[in-house]
Amino acid sequence: MKFSLWPNAARPAGEILTAAREADAAGWFGVWVADHYMPNTGDTSFAPGDTHEAWGLLPAIAATTERVRVGTLVSPTSVHHPALLANRAATIDHVSEGRMVLGLGAGWQINEHAAYGIDLEAPGRRVTRFEESIQIVRSLLSEQATTFHGEVFTITDAPCDPKPVQERLPILVGTGSPRMLRITARYADEWNTWGTPESAGAVRVRLLEACDRVGRDPATVWCSVNAMVDLDGETPAPGRPHIAGSAEQLVDLMGAYAEAGFDEFNLPDGNLGAALTERSDRVARFKSEVIDRLG
Repeated sequence: MKFSLWPNAARPAGEILTAAREADAAGWFGVWVADHYMPNTGDTSFAPGDTHEAWGLLPAIAATTERVRVGTLVSPTSVHHPALLANRAATIDHVSEGRMVLGLGAGWQINEHAAYGIDLEAPGRRVTRFEESIQIVRSLLSEQATTFHGEVFTITDAPCDPKPVQERLPILVGTGSPRMLRITARYADEWNTWGTPESAGAVRVRLLEACDRVGRDPATVWCSVNAMVDLDGETPAPGRPHIAGSAEQLVDLMGAYAEAGFDEFNLPDGNLGAALTERSDRVARFKSEVIDRLG
């Protein structure tokens, strides 16, 4: 199993770049960035707090690292037009010399849509928008020109040049709903979810069922999972799926993720300390005491 770091977009930009460079130097597999504009409140209310914009951070991360994959977890198609997503991803693939992963989702955060006047459509229409978007993005990244006529989008002889460095730039989908899982199985290269080995593993079973329904070999879908980590009770993580325990227990939990079929574990740093030095020390400890013991 591979391991990637997920710096919190609320951190100062310089600290996010430092975390990315440290992960690159230490041999982590990837660095992810969330694509939001404000802290989530669960409703239309606003809560103050810094949130750096993902597509501003990604080129900087790509330019200041050499080995890690870089990408979004995830960019909402309720906010971003598919032509913008494809062209941005292709350019960052060039900046990174072939390390970009385009993470997509249908959109869900109520307050940012309300604040900016972006329509958060009813679930059915939102998923239709997503399904058309992922098809358009894949075509733009792969084909010489794209024409698409759907319920939401009309694209006519549209280019996306230069094409990515990668022969097939990976598209990741973060989802758990039945229709979205079927779309993932049909069009995506990678899939992501939050959870413990048990809860995330149960959702992955539904992905396997979706693959079977659309005739997709599930072995061709790279599966990643995120959970907050509380090592030895030093960094509690309320409000998000999390795992906790000693280094030995976390080694066993990583094994359980692998047994559940996950290829990549993403470590968010949101609960690892207010200061960069704290976070760096805890990330390094997780690397040496857990990851490196897995072989």
